[in-house]
Amino acid sequence: MSYSKITVETRDHVLYMGLNRPEKLNAFDIEMHHQLALAYGELDRNPDLRCGLLYAHGKHFTSGLELDKWAAASPEEQAIPDKAINPLGKDEAKRCRKPVVMAVQGICFTIGFELMLAQDIRVVASNARIALLEVKRGVFPTGGGTVRLFQEIGWGNAMRYLLTGDEISGTDAYRLGLAQELAEPGKEFEIAAKIATDIAKRAPLAVMACINSSRFTQMHGNKAAFARIEEEIIPILASEDAREGVRSFLERREANFQGR
Repeated sequence: MSYSKITVETRDHVLYMGLNRPEKLNAFDIEMHHQLALAYGELDRNPDLRCGLLYAHGKHFTSGLELDKWAAASPEEQAIPDKAINPLGKDEAKRCRKPVVMAVQGICFTIGFELMLAQDIRVVASNARIALLEVKRGVFPTGGGTVRLFQEIGWGNAMRYLLTGDEISGTDAYRLGLAQELAEPGKEFEIAAKIATDIAKRAPLAVMACINSSRFTQMHGNKAAFARIEEEIIPILASEDAREGVRSFLERREANFQGR
């Protein structure tokens, strides 16, 4: 796959996906959205990839959608390609099964905010400016903002920003729980890369099982999740990685997991 609007690099079992339209403040046109979705599909399918890192080149994460390009496109033109996975995770049955860490700097508006909500771990620079601006444009967020934001920061806090379109600073995003790490400007990528690399060193089957169980709980509730958790652990306990985990503990060394 050839990418022109994003950069894609693999290192230490991590797929680095970088928005790469800094001259446009990394605004999302349809092609960039499709390319990012294809990268997520590759992350999901490739057994050698264990974690993703979503970041952006330049001073800003994204200024949002290029509205004129999207407004002029038909639903067919907007639809993501085959073998792609929507990075917004709007269909729980088709979400990427592997974790993604996201690093945010500068402006992170509309689709950028909703991408944050769809990722598993977020690192934000203290100078980040995060906002869902849709109500200022006569529309409302359809990429997950109304579904996920109140689950993350509570109803009142979510309505405070959804209904006004006001910005959230990086510092406030961390205070509210939207970000798991707060970084000095320029350090967000380094911190996010360290987290992603650490995740990639863990047992891949166990990592994916953690995500799957947590997402199932979110969708179906505690009772349904507990009802199937004993069944879910069986193939994990039978895996070579589980045996390697025990061996490495007894031998007092770092485990070398193979994802099987």
